[in-house]
Amino acid sequence: MPVALTLAALAAGYLLGRTRPWDHLDTWVWRRIAFGGTWTQSRWQTYLTFAVHTVVRPRKTWNAWRHRHDAPKERPAPPLVRNLTTPNADDDVETT
Repeated sequence: MPVALTLAALAAGYLLGRTRPWDHLDTWVWRRIAFGGTWTQSRWQTYLTFAVHTVVRPRKTWNAWRHRHDAPKERPAPPLVRNLTTPNADDDVETT
């Protein structure tokens, strides 16, 4: 009997590892939060999504809750890109 239970536990672990239900649940929650759409129009669906997010990603949920009123981070200005097809105004170009 212990051998059968061990084999059943190994088979169940193998199947869970192959199907990755936790990863699929995480992807489902991410799609609901990122894209929303018609699925999260009602309040109970939104609550369900956030409850599952809390279960799947507790650390990210706690971090988002702690920083929900923070000012957005400052981003550096984008680099300036020179147009190489036209001459620069500072170059010595003869216009005759």
